[in-house]
Amino acid sequence: MRRGAQLITYVDRLGGGGLAEIRRLLTGPLAGTFTGVHLLPFFTPYDGADAGFDPADHTAVDPRLGGWNDVAAIAATHDVMADLIVNHVSDQSPQYLDFVQHGPTSPYAGMFLESDTVFPVGPDQAQLDLIYRPRPGLPFTEKVMADGTTRRLWTTFTPHQIDLDMRHPAARAYLTEILERFAAAGVGSVRLDAVGYAIKTPGTSCFMTPETIDFIGEITRQVNDLEMESLLEIHSHYSDQLAASKLADWVYDFALPPLVLHALYSGTAEPLHRWLEMSPRNAITVLDTHDGIGVIDAGPDETRPGLLSPRQIDELVDGIHAASGGESRRATGAAASNLDLYQVNCTFYAALGCDDERYLLARLVQLLCPGVPQIYYAGLLAARNDMRLLENTGVGRDINRPYYSREQIDTALRTDVVQRIVAMARFRNSCPAFAGSFVLEERSAQQLAVRWEGATTSLTAVVDFARVSFEITLADGADSRAITHWDEF
Repeated sequence: MRRGAQLITYVDRLGGGGLAEIRRLLTGPLAGTFTGVHLLPFFTPYDGADAGFDPADHTAVDPRLGGWNDVAAIAATHDVMADLIVNHVSDQSPQYLDFVQHGPTSPYAGMFLESDTVFPVGPDQAQLDLIYRPRPGLPFTEKVMADGTTRRLWTTFTPHQIDLDMRHPAARAYLTEILERFAAAGVGSVRLDAVGYAIKTPGTSCFMTPETIDFIGEITRQVNDLEMESLLEIHSHYSDQLAASKLADWVYDFALPPLVLHALYSGTAEPLHRWLEMSPRNAITVLDTHDGIGVIDAGPDETRPGLLSPRQIDELVDGIHAASGGESRRATGAAASNLDLYQVNCTFYAALGCDDERYLLARLVQLLCPGVPQIYYAGLLAARNDMRLLENTGVGRDINRPYYSREQIDTALRTDVVQRIVAMARFRNSCPAFAGSFVLEERSAQQLAVRWEGATTSLTAVVDFARVSFEITLADGADSRAITHWDEF
């Protein structure tokens, strides 16, 4: 994976032209802006119960978006990342439908995880209380079979997403088929979606257990054997992210978004500085994604202090709601249909009050951090909250999942804020200092100071959160220049 900026996008929401339109943007208006792209689920169908994360056929490109040849065409010029949805399959998949029809005689009978498989005599309340859940309620759904009998199946996320039993050969063969299809199309990186939930062990949280860690090692080796790299997607306490960074090729820095917001809200960089002292260097850095703005990643849990205190987390959430004029409150928690326990639903631009200066400073911090920066399509285009889409669907995350026509994209690309983001991304891709080593320096509490040391070029940057300003110094031998304004990139 190249170390330049990457785009994260749905394939159907940028211009409506599917994979061909994504390729047109990457090689046309956005040429030089991104070295790679994370294509969010483009499988059949891409518009199911969970915006593509419940494909009926994980090995097929939805024909409304294109074909595997279109994926390969993008891979010819850009690093391509795709999602391996590890934990579950759709209840519309042929494997699951065959199981419903034929029960224990189906070749896929053992592929789907039943409550009895983990708890042969049934779970007691203490065991249920231990299970870590992304949403409230029990992680089971009673499903009716063709013969009228019912089975209690694990459904960690929604009743339409049936969990797999990763100890069963049919489930592993299913994942292998998908990975081999990815490799044949030139996919270079695989995001292991929801992998932290993949192994259920009685008497544990059933999340990131020792058995899960062993499985992550196995699936990462399988990905590497196919000459691809793995990325772990785990929302949890920051120490879990540090541990996870040793398990795969890449891990998300999900602590960065709340810490950057905290710095801009409070005018102090101290928690952000502390995190960057220890953050994983094999990180994919983000400010926004197709999910919301995570807060669990910077906060405490029951036994471990966080990067931010409980009071600071409360102030952060209240700050997002205030900056967005209350729009995020309408999309988060019980106000929306997807009651997520670890995030606030809001665009990052709206979380900063649609203030261009503060938003650009946040993007600059992301691009200065170690790792590979990924920029979400809504963040690239400085999207405001899509309240109309939220009202139409009632799905909280849709506030941050807008649809853009080609004309709307062209209009956004002409705005100053988007042009400056594009210029910074191109600077990040082309500046040789970023190929060197990252050094964190000491400054005042309101400032973040970093240095990148390349073979011949060095970059020093000081970001002042209280003044909402920055200064970058580039040195190449005896020559040096300063950058203090967005237009100088």
